[in-house]
Amino acid sequence: MAINEGFTVLLIEDDPMVREVNKEFIESVKGFRVLAVADNGEEGLQLAKELGPDLVILDIFMPKKDGIKVLREFRKQKIEVDTIVVSAAKDSDTIKLMLQNGAMDYIIKPFKLHRIQLALEKYQAYRASFNRSETVSQEQLDVLLHAGPAKKVETGLLPKGLNEFTLNEIIVTIRAQEVPRSAEEVASAIGIARVTARRYLDYLEKSGVIALDVQYGGVGRPVNRYVYNPE
Repeated sequence: MAINEGFTVLLIEDDPMVREVNKEFIESVKGFRVLAVADNGEEGLQLAKELGPDLVILDIFMPKKDGIKVLREFRKQKIEVDTIVVSAAKDSDTIKLMLQNGAMDYIIKPFKLHRIQLALEKYQAYRASFNRSETVSQEQLDVLLHAGPAKKVETGLLPKGLNEFTLNEIIVTIRAQEVPRSAEEVASAIGIARVTARRYLDYLEKSGVIALDVQYGGVGRPVNRYVYNPE
């Protein structure tokens, strides 16, 4: 996946109405595109092998092959794909089984748009952290696995030239760092120009998402560094 292209999603759901609603929900989250849909487990498994999506949104109760079998086949056939389960099943044994077999998240039907947005944003942060470097610190893992969602930023009226995907990338980057980072360091981590990073950082500071930490060295001008503001 090229970072500017967003994440491709395979939606496996047998109910046509639910499938269409879920597709709309997924594509309402910036950075995600439904690559294909399947109405049964066998078709979904085949499409996963052929298309290689980044993410599968998987139902459990389906004809031909249920979601549990599909998830097991992903592992058995070494199909490298991340999976979020969306199902009406709410018994603890089923949920435990899906998580044990590799599901990253589990959403119980019926659900609200906010819940799938949260799951996709968390997935976005997860992938961004692992794409940036070959090693990950304990602090970065703690942010990804244990912390709640990052602060929300009003993205409907972003200044001209700023986009939501890059904005979220920078929030994730700052939030996962152990020490305050400069605009140059953030730009290098994300893969954008320093002047562009500075525009995003200025906006996030004014929005209260990050805080400015001015550091003075022995020689030369002070360096502006930025740290996530949890309050």
